[in-house]
Amino acid sequence: MKPKILLIEDNEATRFGFVRYFSKEGYAVAEASDLAKAKKCLDGDNFDAIILDINLPDGNGIDFIEAVRTADQNIPIIVITGSGNIQIAVEAMQSGADNFLTKPIDNAALSVFLRKYLEIGAMKRHISAQKRLKTSEGIYFGDSPAMQQALDLARIAATSDSPVLITGETGTGKGMLSKWIHRNSQRASNEFVEINCSGLRGELLAREIFGNARGAFTSADQDRKGLLDIADRGTLLLDEIGDMALEVQAQFLKVLEDKKYRRLGDVKLFKSDFRLLCATNRDIHDLVRQGLFRQDLLYRINLVEIHIPPLRERRDELPAIISYILHELGSSESVISDEVMKILHTYSWPGNIRELKNVLERALLLTPRGEILRQVLFDGLLSSRKTLPVIGSNTVQEVEEHHILAVLDQMDGDIEKTAKSLNISRATLYRRLKKAKSSNP
Repeated sequence: MKPKILLIEDNEATRFGFVRYFSKEGYAVAEASDLAKAKKCLDGDNFDAIILDINLPDGNGIDFIEAVRTADQNIPIIVITGSGNIQIAVEAMQSGADNFLTKPIDNAALSVFLRKYLEIGAMKRHISAQKRLKTSEGIYFGDSPAMQQALDLARIAATSDSPVLITGETGTGKGMLSKWIHRNSQRASNEFVEINCSGLRGELLAREIFGNARGAFTSADQDRKGLLDIADRGTLLLDEIGDMALEVQAQFLKVLEDKKYRRLGDVKLFKSDFRLLCATNRDIHDLVRQGLFRQDLLYRINLVEIHIPPLRERRDELPAIISYILHELGSSESVISDEVMKILHTYSWPGNIRELKNVLERALLLTPRGEILRQVLFDGLLSSRKTLPVIGSNTVQEVEEHHILAVLDQMDGDIEKTAKSLNISRATLYRRLKKAKSSNP
């Protein structure tokens, strides 16, 4: 991919010479003769470096440097000017410029500076990404065959740019696995952008993904970048994509086919080189059968499909998972007594890893540092119907029925929420509830 340079220069001859020279050097150069056009370029595209004249028809380049630095601390900015004034050079550097050159410009010398600062800019972005990742949630894959299979698929996914669909119940760690894939991919130094499709509906979701042009709707007083802009050369996670409205699905399918899109209310085409990850807690194949999800879109997003099993299906791993979470929270497994571990082991964990982490974090908060966690802090789990019966005295069907009823109770009888939590369709849930009722008249 060619490095993209934004040249902001009001002298037409200077712009022509620069574009001709650096295009031959392998750069993609965008031109702007004033600050207004430069701002429009930055709103519509992402650049690897900016070359900026100080004295422009509609303003001072130093003010523009400060505006760019507010939005991006890492992009290289090289100032060129016909004035060799030391005071101007000092102001430019203090405002965030990386270098200051006076005209006439030696293009060969500028090329050397440009390569150097592009390398530094890439390094800064990588360091920023690493800092963000160090503060993000960790992930424990576990040792069960199902989780090892998920890890193997995640490793394969990290080495490619293919779309990935991650399935599993709420709280199993789909978002964390998505971040793991991103930070182990070649795009790790660029942005990881995520949006929950169930939180926004219809046009609101489309606005977030595609952005909008000024005047696209009543409150749109300026052009606004969407997540596709921000995710350029990075990773975009569409969480709970199963809840995406059909009209937005159609728009997004077009983006995947062409890698081009329009902001709402705009006629201009934009490009974004993003890597797509999707996650859902619903049976997306069942949604296709119900006509709620486009089959052609499903074909495009699940080239690699990774399923994360619920915590209740890998209870043998619970001690190791608890140990990992406690270490993440700055404690150790020594604070868990045998009695508390027994309670944790018999609970069904409808909220999966997320719920387990919340329970442990709350218990640590209410316990003096280093002391054993008191059993009374976990008695609420015992009094709930969400504990699993002892396997051995019950059939698999009875255990399953007990779990379904427990989740239904937790969701206050809401069929839709219960089906989502169990990752099954409403029709399937109704059938199982009917079966449970007939076996327990």
